[in-house]
Amino acid sequence: MSTPIPAAGTLPWRRRRGQLEVALVHRPKYDDWSWAKGKLDPGEPWPVAAVRETAEETSLEVGLGRPLPGASYTVLDGDGQPATKEVRYWAAEATKPAGPLANEVDEVRWLDVVAASDRLDYARDREQLRALVRADKAGTLITWPLALVRHAHAIGRGSWPGEDPLRPLSAAGRDRAAQLGALLSAYAVRRLVSSPSVRCTDTVRPYAALRGIPLRTKDGLSEEGYEADPTRAGRHLERLLERGVPSALCSHGPVLPDLITRLCDRVDGTEPDAGATGEALREAAAEKMAKGEVLVVHLAGTGAGARVVAVERHLP
Repeated sequence: MSTPIPAAGTLPWRRRRGQLEVALVHRPKYDDWSWAKGKLDPGEPWPVAAVRETAEETSLEVGLGRPLPGASYTVLDGDGQPATKEVRYWAAEATKPAGPLANEVDEVRWLDVVAASDRLDYARDREQLRALVRADKAGTLITWPLALVRHAHAIGRGSWPGEDPLRPLSAAGRDRAAQLGALLSAYAVRRLVSSPSVRCTDTVRPYAALRGIPLRTKDGLSEEGYEADPTRAGRHLERLLERGVPSALCSHGPVLPDLITRLCDRVDGTEPDAGATGEALREAAAEKMAKGEVLVVHLAGTGAGARVVAVERHLP
């Protein structure tokens, strides 16, 4: 078979009169009921495609919640040849009503989970629904994302004549910073904290401008501040955990492993994928993350009770 066809989608959910409901879409071309999803555009990250396709097929504006099981199945490609379609899904709480439908969908229907399971036309779509229901029963369907960002590629230390905190991004780094806007938007990040070093602030500044939110700088997240007092970076992390709002924290290779290790201690051991989640965090800490990488940590709860339920790594 050819290279898998990548696609992404969501399970929009809401609670109505105390009952969990999910949104299904009907496609007249196939006369089927399924989840909002679609193929990635060239170069488009999976989470960005999931949000875009959800908006196009349901008119719902969503921020991505915890990832759900994916699906892989055989379809016919444009030449009529069999190909594998690989779909990634996220839970997505719907906070705004659906508007006009515009993309291959003629109806969006909210159903309780039993009715939704009956209405779905493909057995493979029920796996995502089962995972969503399990999370709801466990009290971990409502989550918030913390995106740890390692600054994008900067001009080399040996090529920069000025002070190191003023070292700017390279051309490739600026390109990556521009790309991060759509990725962070997919998770509806609304709080930004960063090392004051230019290579960090300029990595997330395009997103701050895009969303019109303040960029707060913290000396404790800089390389120099961390070297002087390693505990300060941890305190900044704890404050974000206390707030419990979708956030991004941008820092450096020497600083981030400490923060990631602190999050390892918060992995929810009752989660089915707890082992893989902990391993992903440990790998990210050991590798110090790649320049321009975004590590999205999904947390349930806040403060001392905040628990990591899933992790995603988005490499440049």
